[in-house]
Amino acid sequence: MKKILHPAASRGAANYGWLQARYSFSFANYFDPNRLQFGALRVLNDDVIAPSMGFGTHPHKNMEIVTIPQFGAVKHQDSIGNEGIVPAGDIQVMSAGSGVEHSEVNASSNEELKLFQIWLLPDTENVTPRYDQKKIADIIRPNAFCTVIKPKEAAIENELWIHQKAYFNIGEFQEKTTTTYNIQQKGNGIYLLVINGTVLVDNETISTRDAIGIWDVPTISMTIAQDSRVLLIEVPMN
Repeated sequence: MKKILHPAASRGAANYGWLQARYSFSFANYFDPNRLQFGALRVLNDDVIAPSMGFGTHPHKNMEIVTIPQFGAVKHQDSIGNEGIVPAGDIQVMSAGSGVEHSEVNASSNEELKLFQIWLLPDTENVTPRYDQKKIADIIRPNAFCTVIKPKEAAIENELWIHQKAYFNIGEFQEKTTTTYNIQQKGNGIYLLVINGTVLVDNETISTRDAIGIWDVPTISMTIAQDSRVLLIEVPMN
């Protein structure tokens, strides 16, 4: 087993007034040569966006982009005809592929928007851009990791998918739980972010907004404290 710890306080930070951001990996003005990415996971930004503010229209290409609102709602618009609201409790997926422009703005004029924005390098470049969005309440089961995004080839009808052999899992634990996660694709590792709460994994105790990357192992056992919420992303390491 190999592992790397990313304590919450070690993340990059930026305060633009309208945006307060914490960066798990090098992004914008934050650069750390030891934190460029974790396998195919290139960006994991923890953003707080002021009311009515956000990211104006800008381009992307050859990136799988996942947005997970934690509080509030995102107003989305893109160049391939999609427009709407993405509230907390939904997940948004966009394959930038051959090129797309979009804007992401806080839909509220009086409340902050809190979200995770996550980018993965795709396994196929220059695909036709696409957009999808789904509520996850019906997917989540208590006290277990539940897969909310799959690779294209593994997804069935109405499931969210991306152009990468990666799996996004969310766990909501009302009770103390000991569980084992089985790597689904040989050569993959996991990047585990504690959204809130505490997790004990490989003799490491990590708490709110701490993260750990683990690879070169087929299974990972962990104990998750009561009232914890965890994001576990399985990604190719090569």
